[in-house]
Formats: sequence, C-alpha cells, structure tokens
Amino acid sequence: MLGLNKKDASLLLMVAALVAFAPILLNPFPEASALAQFNAGYPDLMQRFVIFGIFAVGFNILFGLTGYLSFGHAAFLGAGSYAGVWMMKLLTVNVIPAILISTVVAGLFSILIGFISLRRSGIYFSILTLAFAQMSFALAASVLTPITGGETGLNLALDDPRILEGGNTTGNIPAPNFFGLEMGDSLQLNVAGWLWTFNVGYYLAGVVLIIAFYTAIRIFRSPFGLMLRAIKSNQHRLGFTGLNTRPYMLACFVISGMYAGLAGGLMVAMDPLAGAERMQWTASGEVVLMTILGGIGTLIGPVLGAGLIKYFENIFSKINSNLLHEWFAFLPDGLEDFVVTIIYPFVGKGWHLTLGLMFMGVIIFLPGGLVELGQRIRRVFSKKDANQHTKPAE
Repeated sequence: MLGLNKKDASLLLMVAALVAFAPILLNPFPEASALAQFNAGYPDLMQRFVIFGIFAVGFNILFGLTGYLSFGHAAFLGAGSYAGVWMMKLLTVNVIPAILISTVVAGLFSILIGFISLRRSGIYFSILTLAFAQMSFALAASVLTPITGGETGLNLALDDPRILEGGNTTGNIPAPNFFGLEMGDSLQLNVAGWLWTFNVGYYLAGVVLIIAFYTAIRIFRSPFGLMLRAIKSNQHRLGFTGLNTRPYMLACFVISGMYAGLAGGLMVAMDPLAGAERMQWTASGEVVLMTILGGIGTLIGPVLGAGLIKYFENIFSKINSNLLHEWFAFLPDGLEDFVVTIIYPFVGKGWHLTLGLMFMGVIIFLPGGLVELGQRIRRVFSKKDANQHTKPAE
C-alpha cells in the first residue's frame, strides 16, 4: 500500500481512522452528564490535536532519528505563522498559499539556524538552538514590530491589499477559507442514514496530518533515514570512514523545521493571528514533552503525545472547585471537602503539576512512552491467547 509494508500501512490507516472518527470518539459522555467536561470532540480542540501532532512528528524526525535535541523548534513554528498571516494580508485569504509559504519560509529559516548550530553536537547544539529561538522571540516581540505586530501580534486588517481578491470590497475582514469554504464551516452528509458533520478546518488539518505522517514513514524507512540512524548510533565512527555527515544532518534539520512551519501555517489558517509567544522556549519544551511522552523514535508516538498534552491543557485546566464539589456531592460534607482539597491542586491552574507527575512516571516506568505501554498491553493479551491455545484438553 503506497509503497509501505504491512506494519507501516497499518499505522497509517490507524492515524487516518483516528482523524476520521475523533469527533465521535472524543465525545463519549452525554452533554447533560457531569462527565461532559471530559468531552474533547469540538473543532477548536481537535484542530490543536492535529496541528501539534504535525509539529511533534516533524520534531521526532530530528530528535528520534539523530538524537539531536533542539530547544529552539518554536522559532520555525513562529516564522511559519508570521509568513502565513502576511500571505493572507498581501495575496489571498485562501489558506493553501499561506500554508505553502509558511512551510517554505520555515525551511529557509532552518537552513540559516541549522548551518550554524550543527557545527556543534550534544548539549552545545541544544543551547545554540535555544539561543536562536530566544533571539527570534526578542526580535518578533520588540525589534521587528512593524513586521510582526510586536507584543499584540499580527492579524488581518480591513485595509489589507489582498492582490488576488482586489482588496476589501465588503467592509468586513474576510475569514480564511479553502476555495470558498470557511475554516469554521461545517458540512453535513447523510451516509446510510447516519448524519455526518464535517468541520472544514479540522478535516483539512487532518488530511495534512495524514500526508505528513506518510512522508515521515517514508523518511524513516528510506536510505536517508538509515543514514540518520547511523549518525545517532556513532557519528564519530562514520566520520572515520571519510563520510561527511553534516549535509545529512542539515537536510534532516531543514525537513524538521519545515514540519514546524507547516504546523504554524495551519495555526493561522484556523485563526489568522500570529504572536511572538509562539517562539518562546516554553513552546519548544512542549514539543519535547510530546515526543518523549509518546515515544522517542517511534512513528505514531509523537501524535499520541501531542494529543495527550493538549487534552490535559484544555480539559483539566477547566476543572474548578465548584465542579469538583458537584462530582463528589454524594460524599459526606467533611469527606467531600477533604477530597476536593486533595484533588484541586492537580487541576485548574495546577494541571501542570499533574502533567509533571505523569511525565516523571513515564520516564521511570515507561521509557518508551505511550507506544511502549501499548506494546506491553499487547504482549499481555498475546500471552493469554497463547496460553489458551496451548492448554491441554480435559
């Protein structure tokens, strides 16, 4: 299938199925239920799952294949976002040119940063990328204010020229669209009696994720990917053979940066606003956590890690003390207050504490992340099936 072996084709189909059925799978509880707080099947959140999944998949191409840990990948996310907004301001609000130019600009920016940073390896490489990202953040926040909008950010305006559309003719700021379909629009299809609702923005991002995931698989399985694994295994030994590894590393760095730019372009396609905060070191640290939680060097792991972190960020951060009291109202008053007091520091504004504990648990007990957890569960069931088949008849 598409040049993939059976295992990789299964992974691609799994990602496609997750994208297609996420609106159903992420809404398991009735709206009237007290547990409806945990539903995540609404378009804005699902778009974040998909977009940050692309960001994490691209980061994993660099970190997972070569072992080079970049703390500055948010610089490419921000550069792609700014390029996308400018394309919408100058050319058209159709999101396709914005997404394409975001990817190209991030690639060019990553050539510059990678050419310098890759002169060092290990922690020195990580610090160099962090320095470049922080310099980019400072430039975007203050020095390049006419281009970036400074701390308030860059967004669309009434007087934007939009050359391909003849400027503003309606008196309103147009919304980003995909050949006339606005990103916030929903389409309904009746399939065999089932009414299926498609959010344009989410499924556009989902298709891009599937293409990006397929591309990542081909990179992982290619001779180029094999060379990157060899660099991770022992770069010095490769150097002793007379092989120059820098072009391979620079190409990998640029590909990874283009994935980040693609994610940035999709962000502004959904919401045409770009701010300097997307270049901060915290955004770079977030994609590192996504990759580690999902499984470093695995294909589907970064997608799962991105979904998990964004779920915690958007769902658990909304839980407040009133909601906790509602959930535990069946307990005696004193016990109810005690339980709420214990749980409250881990939700709401304290959801980072829960994420930190979860991250510690993964590092200690599941070094391979969520993918390793899935593999362990599969092995348990495989052993049970094997025992049932080998059990002698009575």
